[in-house]
Amino acid sequence: MPTPSARTRAKPARRAMTLAEVRAFISLLATANPDAESELDFVDDYTLLVAVVLSAQATDASVNKATVNLFRDAPTPQAMVDLGEEKVGAHIRTIGLWRTKARNVVALSRQLLDRFDGKVPHDRAALESLPGVGRKTANVVMNVAFGDSTMAVDTHIFRIGNRTGLAPGATVRAVEDQLVRRIPPDMLRPAHHWLILHGRYVCKARKPECWRCPAFEPCQYRMKDELRLAPA
Repeated sequence: MPTPSARTRAKPARRAMTLAEVRAFISLLATANPDAESELDFVDDYTLLVAVVLSAQATDASVNKATVNLFRDAPTPQAMVDLGEEKVGAHIRTIGLWRTKARNVVALSRQLLDRFDGKVPHDRAALESLPGVGRKTANVVMNVAFGDSTMAVDTHIFRIGNRTGLAPGATVRAVEDQLVRRIPPDMLRPAHHWLILHGRYVCKARKPECWRCPAFEPCQYRMKDELRLAPA
């Protein structure tokens, strides 16, 4: 495959998409994957929150393998606190940063009990006050658990925003703000799933598979025409 120059990597998109192109881009992703949803396994708001905290710098598949037994033994905040850091750590030892994550999971569970009657709060500031929970995690929980139109920008969505011209920005927050402003309101909530799965399986970091991209036409990636010729 062609190797983009340093200049192309710095400014991968020809230009920012127009708002009409943004709608077309998201619509094409939706048509290609209409039932897109989180690939993390969870059963309720609490297990979703824990799974998202564990997924930082880890794959969803690795988290799902670890949480099968973790959620069996500790499906509630009280059970997680009772399990304790050492036993939580034993369950998630295969996940990166497991010691810190075990500490955070037990601490956030304790805070849910002490401050929120054991329930996951439907409030951004409250979520972000919990150990191990940053803006991205809060956005995922608000989107998936509570149906809010939030946009959690991970490495995949940050890449797509800049590469395609969908929402260029130098920082994660800048890309998030652009996406929230530019994606039509009726498409914003599910767009998180369409974009993250597109980045995970098609618009990959090292070798974007432009030849099978459903949203090829509105995309403004500089290298897309060359990569469209690559073999499938």
